[in-house]
Amino acid sequence: MRKIKPLAFTALLLAVAGCDKPAATTATGPVEKVAVDSGADASGTLRVPTNYRDTYQYLGTWAVADDKAAGSKEMHIVYASPGAAAGHRANGKFADGTTLVKEVFEATTGPMTTGTVSHTKTLKGWFVMVKDSKNSHPDNKLWGEGWGWAWFDQGAPTKTTSTDYKVDCLTCHEPAKATDWTYVDGYPVLEK
Repeated sequence: MRKIKPLAFTALLLAVAGCDKPAATTATGPVEKVAVDSGADASGTLRVPTNYRDTYQYLGTWAVADDKAAGSKEMHIVYASPGAAAGHRANGKFADGTTLVKEVFEATTGPMTTGTVSHTKTLKGWFVMVKDSKNSHPDNKLWGEGWGWAWFDQGAPTKTTSTDYKVDCLTCHEPAKATDWTYVDGYPVLEK
């Protein structure tokens, strides 16, 4: 007797039962729909999106070299809201509403069988950017240059320590001005 794979069997059962639209499933069961948190509310208050690791796409990781020893002192792991990477590949820019979340970790370096390796150790905090080319919050000092900008210390994902993006954020992003203030060269999933 021939074995039928679980997903093929589910489709066969649905067809026999007369269902025209099967529910989304995986090999382990139904897929649960999860709401996507944008990281900003209607008034422009920013926060770290609650479910970004489950619903956002991984863009890439930056290793910040240690100035005094071999390896990295920080690792920056960046995620983008659903559809952001595909939109960027198609249009060469992030669409309004795109949210970027950068996790900033203290790194540790040590020997492994593959050589000297740096990896994440302790979460220091998050940097969040929300694309807004319409300047929807002109009176909010965390919004400008087409983005909402905010830093959040570890343990406080809803309370930013940023007070003015021009002072707290823009200087670090100045080298990326030509690419809409984002360091896109570190994100291979944006390449066509």
